[in-house]
Amino acid sequence: MEPPMICSMVQQAWEEINKEDHRYDALIERNKPSGPSISYVRHLAKVTETRKEERRKMAIYKARHDIGDTYYVDGILGEGGYGVVFSALHRKTGRRVAVKRVSPFEHSLLAVRTLRELRLLRHFRDNAMCENIIRLLDVIIPGERATFQEVYLVQESMDTDLYRVLRSQPLSFDHAQYFAYQILLGLKPIHDAGVLHRDIKPSNLLVNADCDLKICDFGLARTLCNPTQSNEHLLTEYVATRWYRAPEIMLSSRQYTKAVDIWSVGCTLYEMLTGCPLFPGKDYHQQISLVVNVFGTKPFEALRSSCSARALEYVRRLPCGKPKTWKEMLPDVDDLTLDFLARTVAINPADRMTVDECLAHPLMTLYHQDQEDPTAQPVDPRRFYFDYEQPAIGSQVYRYDLWEDAQAFSAP
Repeated sequence: MEPPMICSMVQQAWEEINKEDHRYDALIERNKPSGPSISYVRHLAKVTETRKEERRKMAIYKARHDIGDTYYVDGILGEGGYGVVFSALHRKTGRRVAVKRVSPFEHSLLAVRTLRELRLLRHFRDNAMCENIIRLLDVIIPGERATFQEVYLVQESMDTDLYRVLRSQPLSFDHAQYFAYQILLGLKPIHDAGVLHRDIKPSNLLVNADCDLKICDFGLARTLCNPTQSNEHLLTEYVATRWYRAPEIMLSSRQYTKAVDIWSVGCTLYEMLTGCPLFPGKDYHQQISLVVNVFGTKPFEALRSSCSARALEYVRRLPCGKPKTWKEMLPDVDDLTLDFLARTVAINPADRMTVDECLAHPLMTLYHQDQEDPTAQPVDPRRFYFDYEQPAIGSQVYRYDLWEDAQAFSAP
């Protein structure tokens, strides 16, 4: 009888929090001043913080109930549109883990992304000898197959991510070089498997105090090995955070390649070297303008065969000055690094290096000498049918697939 009783307690606690929210709202409205008031603003901030803390405690309590006795949840590492990431301990071993909770049926795309991430992480765990991809340790689905609402993905725990590191301190050249090398080591088996990550950015690069780096978040990834159709539907879903988005994506190319990830690697290296994003556009239009300000409009003509004619015409009309050289942008950076940037952050995807060429570049020689590169077996396209369905099929199919995958998952 304990689980139903606990479930009832959880529901009751949520109802109490919601009642308290209404009470707070009424109290705030009654005490709202007619004009500016510092005391009112302070009071409002205090109420907001109290609500936030109550909900954090409730989220931890609910997660403890959902995932059972194997793990002890003791904190929240982060929250976002993807869900909530908890900090937890494996009770038997004392190993620290990160537990990502996703509610896949809140939006039609979330179910696809959750299933995609689960299957890709499992594929790389079982088919790639790579230390630079986050390792999936366990999958927990509380409830019954027909009614479950949440999925918990248990992963390795890392200290922080590259985004937070870059916001807190400048990196030395050696650190930037070593991190870039590890990004490439993680990206190689991903590309070898016939997968595009499509969202390489500092916040998806987890790091620890020993400077180990691991690529995470495969929810926006796509497979390239569809046996029955062309890849013309690859751009049916939002991809890549704007600042790290390759120009062919921004210009509505429907035939982009692994080169989109290489562009993101180059943008990330620039940010590690300077502490500032290379193209921090506030919106779509400014993003394109920032790229044009560096390269001019002429290089975009190479995208004519694959990109929207309307988008290219828009680029041609943008005002721009003389194209900048990498030496002008980074006068204190050595020529090897500038060459690496020029061959990764290039408008024409054909001019960008492959991940193998990046690893063989002289910039990586210090770390990449006699080491055998990690690789991975190609993914089975039948396992990623949802990457080629248009329009998306019903969420119930994804529900059953998620359930079956979780039941079949074997924790190491």
